[in-house]
Amino acid sequence: MNLRALLLKYIQNSEKVCTEIKLKQGFGVSDEDKIREIIEHAKRYLSDAKYYRERKQFETALASVAYCEGMLDALRLLGMVEFTWSNAQEKQ
Repeated sequence: MNLRALLLKYIQNSEKVCTEIKLKQGFGVSDEDKIREIIEHAKRYLSDAKYYRERKQFETALASVAYCEGMLDALRLLGMVEFTWSNAQEKQ
């Protein structure tokens, strides 16, 4: 798979997660605000990835979408949000 195709796959998967992500219950309002803030940061990295993709800066775009995925995965691994990645394999 070439870099452009890989980037498209990662962007599409991240977009899907950003629209379907759900906060888990049991956190206080302050914690929920912080979780939402981290999700917004992840969305900005996704936006950056699209920006750099359009400018054919594929390596920078891939790094940006990887940051997005990492932030989302961290929230999931901490048990703060629920989502699944589109592909059959779980992100490692």
